[in-house]
Amino acid sequence: MKVVAVYSTKGGVGKTTAAVNLAWEASRDFRVLLWDLDAQGASTYLLDAKPKVKGGIEALVAGKTSTRSVIRSTPNRRLDVIAADSGYRELDLVFDAAKKSAERITRILAPVARDYDVVVLDCPPGESLVAQNALHAADLVVVPLVPQPLALRSLDQVRMIVAEADRPAPVLAFLSMVDRRKSVHRDAVRDLHRQHAEVSNIVVPNSVVIERMGTERAAVSAYAPNTEAARSFSELWVRAASMVKVKQRKR
Repeated sequence: MKVVAVYSTKGGVGKTTAAVNLAWEASRDFRVLLWDLDAQGASTYLLDAKPKVKGGIEALVAGKTSTRSVIRSTPNRRLDVIAADSGYRELDLVFDAAKKSAERITRILAPVARDYDVVVLDCPPGESLVAQNALHAADLVVVPLVPQPLALRSLDQVRMIVAEADRPAPVLAFLSMVDRRKSVHRDAVRDLHRQHAEVSNIVVPNSVVIERMGTERAAVSAYAPNTEAARSFSELWVRAASMVKVKQRKR
């Protein structure tokens, strides 16, 4: 089982959009679990999953609730979700109170390691114990970058946090919410992947097609497969899969 954490220290950069689309693309060939770690529950909503977890996140972290019991199905039969709810607002405190608090995500996922080929973690923005947990568990960290002056500062922050992990995972960054009508965006598309090893040449456009995810309750390729956005997310998954060397299990 390979774990891909979609993370940024900055909010509003298309993180959840990337997590949902990566998970959907991965599900074409693999059994996938998406864990929505963000209290806003946007991934849970977009994948049309039931948000309420019996006993709350505290019971899951404490081991009073089994991992399998909190997994929810989605309309995509190869993609399941551990849903977020309002209790995730206190997740940092819940982890902090647990033994080996930086390893809780790894421990919670262990019982389902044979059930899934890929786990995608939709992480909350910012530096937190939740982020430390996700990066401890990750085999790859995917970082969306909006092409603006603070983008590289966010990437530098992610680099530093990843470097502090026990087992630093490789970082795959891509440009998100790109509007090619803006010169600063065009310059970023042209230059950043040449100047920074972690920044790929994958570009996800700022598009009304992506905005429709909220009404379609599905990934872009499910309702607009022949668009630039769908192709970009497909390419992003292909790049991610090659980096973690995910292999499909015999069933």
